[in-house]
Amino acid sequence: MNINSFRQFKNRRSFLRGSLATGAAMLGASAVSESKLFGKPVVPATKGDIAILSFLAAAELIEEDLWIQYAELGGIGNNQPIEVDQNQTLNNYQMALSNLDGDGPQYITSNTLDEISHAAFLNAYLVSKGAPAVNFDQFRTLAGSTATGSTGIKRLTNLMHLNVDTSWYVRYRSTTNPDLGATFPQAVNLGDVPAIPRDNNDLAGAVDPNLGVPDHIQAIANTAAFHFGYIEQGGSSLYAALSQKVSDLEVLQITLGIGGDEIAHFLEWVDFAGNGVQAPVAPLTDPTNSNVTFPDFFANLSPLTQPSLIFPVPCEFIPGLPNVSIIRPLTDKFGGAVATIESFTADGLFVGQSKKFLDRLMDLAADADAARRIF
Repeated sequence: MNINSFRQFKNRRSFLRGSLATGAAMLGASAVSESKLFGKPVVPATKGDIAILSFLAAAELIEEDLWIQYAELGGIGNNQPIEVDQNQTLNNYQMALSNLDGDGPQYITSNTLDEISHAAFLNAYLVSKGAPAVNFDQFRTLAGSTATGSTGIKRLTNLMHLNVDTSWYVRYRSTTNPDLGATFPQAVNLGDVPAIPRDNNDLAGAVDPNLGVPDHIQAIANTAAFHFGYIEQGGSSLYAALSQKVSDLEVLQITLGIGGDEIAHFLEWVDFAGNGVQAPVAPLTDPTNSNVTFPDFFANLSPLTQPSLIFPVPCEFIPGLPNVSIIRPLTDKFGGAVATIESFTADGLFVGQSKKFLDRLMDLAADADAARRIF
């Protein structure tokens, strides 16, 4: 995706924020009670539902921010099925992502547009209920990549010092369940590593003739692939965990609908990450950091790391009943709002962010986890 496209996104978000603020001031109780969705009167949401939706809006703003960074440097095209312009020159990051899937850059752009829509919709819905939209503009203070293609705008998230939790890759191939006490090893060790090119130096280097790009940028792309899966599996569990607390049926439609889209994203990135740990991309070691190694998992085949197992393996769920294929975790302890922010923090997404920002996130998360379904 080109720079102008994302400037349009930025302008659209700025316009939306202004519209939401105006709408919040103008919407009275009577206007809310008279609004309709799916042809039915819309009733005021409960305090718990507002807390859930506010946290989800916050989470989507975080996702929007990180995905825009990925799309600026690794995305391409728009949200329509297209053929890549044969005259367009891809940068080495886009080419490395294409080594994992020829449609990878398009998928990144599409995922980004989805997250933008999630954040905008949730904030608009909050305003329609008389609640304030979530706005993190004051916390957009982090410097992003300086590589060609980056807009240079300030960010909420940091993609250049990640500690990617890759245990999700093993978890979804296991018959055990974290909600029942199971733990899982890391599939690949990725500590304090970039998932985007930090500058043009990361795009340069001697080209690996088997890959068509330098090994260093391929390692960055492989890191991004596992990070994509980490982010979207987290979103899948988050929506599932918080949906169990929702009181209003309309709000439940929202959380199930957007949560289902997060699952769709996750399944694509499961396959995408698996392509980074098999031939012809793997085995691969980053020449600038020998600790970053992507083995060929087919060389020493194990069902817990087998790349071709892209669907959730049936696991234990309710004691005494058969194993079943499900999203997991599903509980607050591992998949709830507070757990999500703790995981994002450990991931390195907020390296350089202010304590005020983290406190704000944790306040929103605690309120969401405290919500209870009202029957």
